[in-house]
Amino acid sequence: MEQEQTTMLRKRLEDERAALEKTLAEYGASPGEEGIDVEGNDSFADSGQATAERSQALAMVEGLQEAWKDVTDALKRIEGGTYGKCERCGNDIPFERLEARPAARLCVTCKQRDG
Repeated sequence: MEQEQTTMLRKRLEDERAALEKTLAEYGASPGEEGIDVEGNDSFADSGQATAERSQALAMVEGLQEAWKDVTDALKRIEGGTYGKCERCGNDIPFERLEARPAARLCVTCKQRDG
């Protein structure tokens, strides 16, 4: 992969990480921490709805934290010189795949094997 392509992808990853950190902060969570503490002062009648809303918020935060970890790991691979290599087979990941999913760890063939 050419240096300018790597530079462009690094910038996208850095921007994505910043956006994820901002969104996590809006939920009262931090990158890398487990879940969030969702408090509520619910009456009995609203407890079912509140529980569903907490569950949705927790699922959202878990997804955001997982995405943050993937992006951060990709930035570490750039620093370590292994970015753009499939973690399973070691082949180059095509630029088109990285452009579509900059945090990709696997080439298309290995990803397809995962199902």
